[in-house]
Amino acid sequence: MNERAAHREALIKHLEGYVDILDEDGKRRLYSNPLRVLDTKNPALQEMANAAPRLIDYLGEASRAHYEGWKSMIDALGIRYVENPRLVRGLDYYNLSVFEWVTTELGSQGTVCAGGRYDGLIEQLGGKPAPGIGFGMGMERVLLLLDEKGLLPARPAADVFIVNQGAGAATYAMQLAQTLRGAGFSVIQNMGDGSFKSQMKKADGSGALVALIIGENEVATAQVVIKPLRMDAAQETVAVASLVTAVSRFKS
Repeated sequence: MNERAAHREALIKHLEGYVDILDEDGKRRLYSNPLRVLDTKNPALQEMANAAPRLIDYLGEASRAHYEGWKSMIDALGIRYVENPRLVRGLDYYNLSVFEWVTTELGSQGTVCAGGRYDGLIEQLGGKPAPGIGFGMGMERVLLLLDEKGLLPARPAADVFIVNQGAGAATYAMQLAQTLRGAGFSVIQNMGDGSFKSQMKKADGSGALVALIIGENEVATAQVVIKPLRMDAAQETVAVASLVTAVSRFKS
């Protein structure tokens, strides 16, 4: 902590020399969280940030040994990395090392994962002293990256697409979807507005084996129309009690 205090003091002194050009965020953080000033994306402040005192130059013997040992382990695993003296985290409980995993393949959303050590956090929360490390990962960004690299497995087509329109049809469709899913079928239910024609177009494009067609008449009579989408067969109307058996014929 003495290392951080010494660096913080030197950093504030450095930033005070640029107070006239600091933006509003920089002025607000100057004394409360000066490290965050270095995280600025303002092009006019990059020279100031690049010339700022580096925390690594204030490390004591133990902290430096930990840092060098950490890098040695990463080197031994063949993981490429770039040392960034301006890398900061938004929360103040980290110690020793912080990190980010970044990519150039997602445009401005380049940070996929970020974290660090927080050895004192459990004790701060009232627990016994314990070492800790953790990270946050953006699952959407991971999925985008996997998709970009062609590593996502192909999504299997649904068994059933439910087309519904009219009073009570949406609720009725949800009940049938629940029944079919409980029997092991994968089901897509059309949500929102849309004509029967547009919904059938979606059903065909989904790759589903069959479409279930529900209108006000089907709701009133506790029936459903089954239209095969992947085979040359006529559509049929069945009672709800026979639905699972009827759909099973198209999956076998």
